Formats: sequence, C-alpha cells, structure tokens
Amino acid sequence: MPARLNATRLYAALDAERTARRLSWRQLAAEAGVSASLVSRMGNGHRPDLDGFIALVQWLGLPAETFMVWPEGVRDKSSRPSLEAQLAPLLRAEEELSEADQQHVLDVVGITLRHMRAKNKGG
Repeated sequence: MPARLNATRLYAALDAERTARRLSWRQLAAEAGVSASLVSRMGNGHRPDLDGFIALVQWLGLPAETFMVWPEGVRDKSSRPSLEAQLAPLLRAEEELSEADQQHVLDVVGITLRHMRAKNKGG
C-alpha cells in the first residue's frame, strides 16, 4: 500500500516552525509532547506513529490533511480548497497581524498565484 503521509513535508514544516521559534529539536519535542528520538528518526526519513503525528500537527496548528498524500483518483485537485482559502485561517490565527495586514498578505498571494498560473498556461 502506498504511503498516505508525506513525512518529508511534515518534517519540513516542523523545521520551519522550529527555526521561527528559535527552538532546538529537543525543545520542539518537549513542547509537542513527543520523544526527541521521534523527531530524530523523522529527520532520517522515518514516519511517526499515529499518536506522534497527531501531537506534531497539533503543535504546528495545521490540519492533518496538509500532510496527506491522496491516492490517484481519490481526490481531484479541483475539489481541494484554494491556497488562499487554506492560508486565510492561518493568518487569522496570527495575533501580530491586523485585519488589514492579513488581507494584504492574502492579496499579495492571490495576485502572485494568478500571475504564476497565467504564466504556466502560456498566457
């Protein structure tokens, strides 16, 4: 059975958040409630167990679906929420950003994505 968890994506998200918070891997593990050996094994390409996965995505504050791999034909790309729709709740959770700042980020991302999509379509 093919893997349904993109552990590489999860590890990259953990590393980005760890760096942003200026934490060591050991500190991240303690905050998330997992063993330091779990995050170490993930760094070597291993997947976390279910409880570890849940603890880590809760620590990140991201939906578990962010790290799921959908088997061919199970979920059409067009049925996924847009990146803007996925980004909005993350921005709303940022207490340091005003509503105007949040909207500005969404506007910039939206404009950038439209430009990239048009460019990729040859437009």
